[in-house]
Amino acid sequence: MAVLEKIRSKTVFLIAIIGLALFAFIISDFIGKGRFSNHQPTEIGTVNGEDVPIDAFRLQVENAVHQANGQASSIEAAKYVWEQNVQQILLNQQIEKLGLSVEKDQIISILAKTPLAQNPQFVNEYGVFDPSKFTAYLNTLKSNNPQAYAQWKMQEDAIIEGAKQQMYFSLIRAGLGVTNAEAEIAYHQEKDMADISYVALQYSSIDDKNINVSDSEIKDYIKKHEKQFKQEAYRNIQYIVVNEKPSAADTQAEKEAINKLLQPEIVFNNQTHANDTIAGFAQTKNIKEFVDRHSDTPYDTLFVSKEDLRSAYADTLFALPVGKVFGPYEEDGNLKLSRMIAKDPNGAVKASHILIAYKGSQAATPNTTRTKEEAKAKAESLLAEAKAAGADFAALASENSDEPGANYRGGDLGFFKRGAMVKPFEQFVFANPVGTIGIVETDFGYHVVKVTDKAPTVQLATITRKVEPSEATLNELFSKVSNFEMKASQNPKDFSNIAKSSDLTVLRADNLHKNDDQIIGLGANRQIVQWLFNKETKVGDLKKFTNGGNYIVAQLVKQGEEGLSDVQDVAPFVKPILIREKKAAILKEKAKGNSLAAIASANKTEVKTATGLTMNNPILIGEGREPKVIGAAFGLKQGAISKPIDGENAVYVIQVSSVSVAPATNDYKTYAETIEKLRTERAGQGILKSLENSATIKENISAFY
Repeated sequence: MAVLEKIRSKTVFLIAIIGLALFAFIISDFIGKGRFSNHQPTEIGTVNGEDVPIDAFRLQVENAVHQANGQASSIEAAKYVWEQNVQQILLNQQIEKLGLSVEKDQIISILAKTPLAQNPQFVNEYGVFDPSKFTAYLNTLKSNNPQAYAQWKMQEDAIIEGAKQQMYFSLIRAGLGVTNAEAEIAYHQEKDMADISYVALQYSSIDDKNINVSDSEIKDYIKKHEKQFKQEAYRNIQYIVVNEKPSAADTQAEKEAINKLLQPEIVFNNQTHANDTIAGFAQTKNIKEFVDRHSDTPYDTLFVSKEDLRSAYADTLFALPVGKVFGPYEEDGNLKLSRMIAKDPNGAVKASHILIAYKGSQAATPNTTRTKEEAKAKAESLLAEAKAAGADFAALASENSDEPGANYRGGDLGFFKRGAMVKPFEQFVFANPVGTIGIVETDFGYHVVKVTDKAPTVQLATITRKVEPSEATLNELFSKVSNFEMKASQNPKDFSNIAKSSDLTVLRADNLHKNDDQIIGLGANRQIVQWLFNKETKVGDLKKFTNGGNYIVAQLVKQGEEGLSDVQDVAPFVKPILIREKKAAILKEKAKGNSLAAIASANKTEVKTATGLTMNNPILIGEGREPKVIGAAFGLKQGAISKPIDGENAVYVIQVSSVSVAPATNDYKTYAETIEKLRTERAGQGILKSLENSATIKENISAFY
């Protein structure tokens, strides 16, 4: 019974171990690496007719947001969780179609590969996982702790699902083999070489202005390539932003207030019934109390180097004499007033060291066998080497130091100040001049230390005040936005001109989709996106929003619905393609002739040559990437002239001078392995995408988030 009670006490731990092991198991086996409706839907979406209930989905989203530690918004988490659900459902549907199942012995086999198999409670006298012991444990758990057993059943279901997925992907991998013929082709694509002569009639020889492309031609192209031009519903907006920021008058008022801190303050003392004079910032002796009382940030006693200041005024501040004050000065939206408290000419030290650990020291690893005496002797030997003329301390550290990373840092610790290192180390480097090399013993081991540089540090007292907009400024900004909104609402087509007359800048954000969270120039602003996709919002409508201290007036200027892209939206992409096609047709007519010389002469160009061409690297030196041309070269007989070829950069006519075929070999294994690896990687990236492309998927994320 004592053992049983011990097992019960470990239940949660065991379940957690199983869960983690399962997660690692599944990951390692994975290949490669609408509109708003009038009523609220009851599911987040469907995948091939299978509903995804909203309640369970919400819990998953909450967990995702929690795990992201505030780095993801609800809508971002929802999109991620939806994608995971879609992939899981699609895989399960495929697994069900194939009739894949997992039996008890397979579950046991999986468990035997997890850390659970190393638990002493479940191994036999030979240290091997004993399924009977684990089964007995589960039977006991079922009888005495039903809640924990239910948790185990959840883990078991996850194991089964993971195993089914592994079987599914294994079946796919089995079909990715490479034949010897395929490997041989790959070999020749890399090794066979061709030399050609050619004439190139460049597309750039015809001015784009001389080629006309009509909207109907673009529309026909879109229809022929429907998959390429399918679009989500989108919205384009223009907007103005007014920041709740302080005015020049607010900044000046705060400067005057902070300047008063330099003057003595007369305060009535209720105990003495007389006025007391309290010293100003430049004369006060109780610096900490003064700073803490008047500053938005507390007093910092630390000494800092010039680099630590990270201020545009670093040089000025660092050069201040002790007791002197600088400011007020503006920095990062704050007004600051600084006083030099103290200076330390050697307050920062730069040093390098070689750490020699020994068994029992804090820097020791499980593989450390060196005794303390041996460590000391080695440190003394290295000290002698380091002090020798022409010694390379960094090289000695890289070769001998037990400090992680010493091999690429050469033992360099950079600059550090008092309090950053253990006491014996600190005392040595601050007490000795630059160039000193010696041995220091700490709890980490023996250090061969070299003092390489020293730098001054200072102690500053700084009063920081964030300049906030005054009530008058806030009222003025609100009135400005409200007046603009009123005028723009009356004349929505004149949005830009009204903004200009109001001294406001109009910005744009295009291609916003219903599940978007981020808007360029505004950051996270889900409320605007939701308004844009509300069925009541029409083109030309505008609305005022507040977000993060900003007033925003946004106007919907264009909307596109799900389906094929509009001609005007894709014209910048399609038009150059059609222009090139028309140029190719013209140049092909010009590229006719009995010889390359005749074609070149007729077009006032020259015959060029290219040697050592391979199928694996379809680059034509001086022309660019031309796979059609290289492919044609290996399909022509020697001496034959090709038909005009519409390449990437020009229309070509080629003549093969020679083709060198690589000799056959008995072993194409390397090529087969390369092809198989490439196929596996592509399959790992493409399986789920392929399933998604062929599935009927509907999601209602924007209705809930």
